[in-house]
Amino acid sequence: MKRFIYYIAWTLIIGFIIYFGASYQFELRQIARETFDISSVLLYSSIFPICIGILIRLPGFIIEIKKNGKWGFDWIKFLAIGLPSICILLIYISVSHLPQSILPFIPQLILFGDSTIQVMAGVVFGYILLDSVKKKQ
Repeated sequence: MKRFIYYIAWTLIIGFIIYFGASYQFELRQIARETFDISSVLLYSSIFPICIGILIRLPGFIIEIKKNGKWGFDWIKFLAIGLPSICILLIYISVSHLPQSILPFIPQLILFGDSTIQVMAGVVFGYILLDSVKKKQ
């Protein structure tokens, strides 16, 4: 029962963070539509999913901290899964550094639409970042 309450509490905490984070992202998009400055939206849209991925892995990571053993890092998992996902995010962030003359040619879907690939890559990277840190028996 204690473990169940632990996970329910984490679910509620993550749910509130997602709700407030999505609300803030909506406000950033509204400001970007008015000012035509998309850099803050692109940066937040890339960093926020990473934080969610870290939060999803955090309950298991806290349990792992309590175990005995020596800390290690799973480089193979990080390079095989984490590196490609961070590359997707870096490509998305680099759009904000393009010259203003090129921006009209970038589809609106990239700037203001839902970008499922970017969100999934961020969540995967955040999760893999914490999951690669392990205690070895």
